[in-house]
Amino acid sequence: MKKKIAIYALFCLGLLVGCSKDSGSSPTPPDNNVDKTANLQATGASANDILSNTNFDRILFQIAYVEGFRPQATSIALFENFVRQTTFKTAIDFEFLSLPSPNEETLTIEEVDDLEQENRTAYNDGTTLAIYIYFADAPSDGDDMEEGLVTLGAVYRNTSMIIYESTIMDLQAQSPSIPLSEIEGSTLHHEFGHLLGLVDLGTEEINPHEDPDAEHHCLVQGCLMRATLEFGAPTMRMLRNRAAKGLSAIPHLDAECIRDLQGNGGR
Repeated sequence: MKKKIAIYALFCLGLLVGCSKDSGSSPTPPDNNVDKTANLQATGASANDILSNTNFDRILFQIAYVEGFRPQATSIALFENFVRQTTFKTAIDFEFLSLPSPNEETLTIEEVDDLEQENRTAYNDGTTLAIYIYFADAPSDGDDMEEGLVTLGAVYRNTSMIIYESTIMDLQAQSPSIPLSEIEGSTLHHEFGHLLGLVDLGTEEINPHEDPDAEHHCLVQGCLMRATLEFGAPTMRMLRNRAAKGLSAIPHLDAECIRDLQGNGGR
């Protein structure tokens, strides 16, 4: 029976980093005796736990990446800053896990989940909440090149995220004026927003602002959680326009999304 996993993806076409360590290219095999139940919930189920310090006062990001596709240090710094801006976590750590390529031309989300089960070693432990982010060397099997739509990232469980790094690299090569770190950062921030329960995905709306034409996305113009971020030409125009104004290409959360996060224990 095929696994059914809810996916919330970012489509496009065309700061100090906390304590971190690199596990090297030979990851420790996962401990099959670890209780993984808390990390196998639906997307948004851990929103309050990520935002507040009630049950977890430390967050550990296990950054798994295929060799040659490690994220930029600047991207991780921008991402850590975003975590600090939206949550009350002050103990934020990054653990880097280098992995061999799965040698796939494309990846289904079920295959991504299988790779996580094989390689992930960081799970919730005591007052530490663990989030797994996989930087892949293959694109999503759902990409439609004829329509000009490609997937940059997706979340599929409460503490699981994939970044299609090879696709991001290809996109940046087509638009060299946009730094790779800002495309990576936009993807990380948007997908993390879904793990935080935005919008109405585990974090309730204070005021209605979910886009009726795009489930779990914001209808406020310019917001990080806008569905328009998911499509190629509009996204790249937005990134270039922001860069031309001397702004970071990464959009911010609007007031409604921030209000929602604060209502669910966020900063």
